[in-house]
Amino acid sequence: MIRYALACHGCDHGFEAWFASSDAYDRQAKRRQVACPQCGGRDVAKQIMAPAVKTTKGKAAAPDPEKLMAEFAAKARDHVAENFDYVGGDFADEARAMYYGETDDRPIWGETTPEERAALKEEGVPALPLPAPFAPKPPRRKDRTTLN
Repeated sequence: MIRYALACHGCDHGFEAWFASSDAYDRQAKRRQVACPQCGGRDVAKQIMAPAVKTTKGKAAAPDPEKLMAEFAAKARDHVAENFDYVGGDFADEARAMYYGETDDRPIWGETTPEERAALKEEGVPALPLPAPFAPKPPRRKDRTTLN
């Protein structure tokens, strides 16, 4: 990963952005995919920066990106589990009821079918899929019994 200081020629806004590599920045800039977060302008260029050079003497190894992502996903799962109501297969009905003012708004998560997702999108109901690494395990249903 590489961080660049960038400047928008349209509004003179300076900002930073991360890219997978210098080639990734060059490709995105050439396709005009790099945009100013302030005005949305695409006339963006790198600013002159002093490189951050670190020696290995007495320094810890660079953080493992996979480990960092796993830690972030775990925090997101914990946040969802602690702060959102699990509504299971009733997600589409619950989201729709909140959208139309039939029930109070609250953070929820659950499951939908592809057809339900498409219907929610068509109706304008704000709902997005929760990527698997960020979804907690659904709570066990209390009305089920296990047989040994």
